[in-house]
Amino acid sequence: MMQIRIKDGSYKIRGKDVDLTGMVFPMVEGFKVGAKGGYVTVDGKSIQGFPDRAIKIMCASEASYEDAGKTKSSKREETDEETIERLRERFEMLEDMTRATKKGDVRAMIVSGPPGVGKSHGVEKVLGKHELLDTIASRPARYEVVKGAMSAIGLYCKLFKMADKDNVIVFDDCDSIFSDELSLNILKAALDSKKTRRICWNTDSFKLRNEGVPDSFEFKGSAIFITNIKFDNVRSAKMRDHLTALESRCHYVDLTIDTDREKMLRIQQITKDGMLDEYKFADDVVQEIVDFIDINKKRLRELSLRTVLKVADLAKAFPTKWEAMAENTVMKR
Repeated sequence: MMQIRIKDGSYKIRGKDVDLTGMVFPMVEGFKVGAKGGYVTVDGKSIQGFPDRAIKIMCASEASYEDAGKTKSSKREETDEETIERLRERFEMLEDMTRATKKGDVRAMIVSGPPGVGKSHGVEKVLGKHELLDTIASRPARYEVVKGAMSAIGLYCKLFKMADKDNVIVFDDCDSIFSDELSLNILKAALDSKKTRRICWNTDSFKLRNEGVPDSFEFKGSAIFITNIKFDNVRSAKMRDHLTALESRCHYVDLTIDTDREKMLRIQQITKDGMLDEYKFADDVVQEIVDFIDINKKRLRELSLRTVLKVADLAKAFPTKWEAMAENTVMKR
């Protein structure tokens, strides 16, 4: 972590601005401008008397501090603006791919990324528009979202229900199907590259007889898998082979949000685009919420859009003490 020497900056201690000129801190994040002015984020726990967390040192610009001696990498780093644009393009691509899946041009898609960054929202926003058109036309909905655990026979029945052309089944954090060999074999048959995709259940089942599900059928629909799992990181060689076979049948969309910096920039982008508009906050309150998330990101239980909404709920309910409430509900102790 880069060490910086403060040339002109201050930090509020017991209500008073304390001049920190000459002090050296590990830098957590570079200069930014928040609701109350410019600041640089440093690690306070390294200096006795400062909070055991990341803190904001108020300063005028990047010229207010300097490298205290640690060698910088000669590799060019992606700027914040470039990262935001990359993430925006990725999520626009996700929506485009969802439209193609709904049309049947894309047979299946795997969407991988950390929790709480808007994977499901992007997919359901596109499919929801089609559902509205189906409702207006008095047609049954042609997509369904499946969450939670699912057995192999439950998967077989669900695929039968959604087997018609133009239907889309979305598996949202339904990761149990990735760890079950029988489920993976069913999915491989459903998403095969052959012209006819026939799925078979070759053992006797009361559930199938009771629900009127045949022991084989042709699947003509499409599937979207939304997961936090990075397939490349699966260690089991046996499961890895099955996942590779499934991946070969799907388009794989990695949203490339791997670091806290990228998650934070995604949060800044979405809040700027109006995620908190329904709360009707003043602009400075929105910025204070984003600043709170930014300064405390290392201590949050989860750095995600869901956490932003939790903090916004507190700011709406407790306008004068929401920060203290948030410290006790969304941060690790």
